[in-house]
Amino acid sequence: MNWILFAALFFVTWWLVLFVVLPFSLRTQDDDQDVTLGTVSSAPRGPHMLRAFIRATIVTVVVIGILYGLTIGLGFSFDDIMRIMPDFSPNAHH
Repeated sequence: MNWILFAALFFVTWWLVLFVVLPFSLRTQDDDQDVTLGTVSSAPRGPHMLRAFIRATIVTVVVIGILYGLTIGLGFSFDDIMRIMPDFSPNAHH
């Protein structure tokens, strides 16, 4: 895997993971019973994006590390997915 492909894969994975970890430990203004005038009660309370970026980066490093280990260390590729997955077709031979 060359470094351009690795960087692109890391970037796309990081964005996906960011949207997954974004709501974790999010406190809303309604949770604190302190709604600022002119905002909705579901608006975030205080800064939380730095923690979300750090969590997304850590999770992405783990996911990419596992992917790297499977592809480079064990020699798996995307072509091997069909051989790993069980056959769920109705006419599969048991």
